[in-house]
Amino acid sequence: MSNASDYLENKLVDQLFRGQAAPSTATLYVGLFTSAPSDTGGGVEVSGNAYARAPVTSSLTNWAGTQGAGTTAASSGSSGTTSNNGVITFPVPTPAGWGLVTHFAVFDAISAGNQLVWGTLSASKTINAGDTVTFPAAALTVTIA
Repeated sequence: MSNASDYLENKLVDQLFRGQAAPSTATLYVGLFTSAPSDTGGGVEVSGNAYARAPVTSSLTNWAGTQGAGTTAASSGSSGTTSNNGVITFPVPTPAGWGLVTHFAVFDAISAGNQLVWGTLSASKTINAGDTVTFPAAALTVTIA
């Protein structure tokens, strides 16, 4: 389950009902958190030890259509859900780990920027030094409902 941020909700209202240009992001950035973000931001994003948000280009190829995981055509389903079509890979933590990761968020920038959506991981995971940190294809789902 995921949640749209207040920022994204406001931009959608302005676009759909108020004739304002929609924000466009060529690349989205997935971040990891050790405590829950909220619709207004917050939470504690991982930092240090080689951490960086993972970039994913915004495209039909990289994100599934609402008709199901792995699809690459424009959305035509009714689920309001998308997921990653490819593996999302983070840097290897070094020289120490990142702690217990519990949440994720998607941003419009590699650092700072605007949080667009956030969610709770299906299983929390302690990330130790040297671990490979990935979301396999279809593992990161975002629902706009």
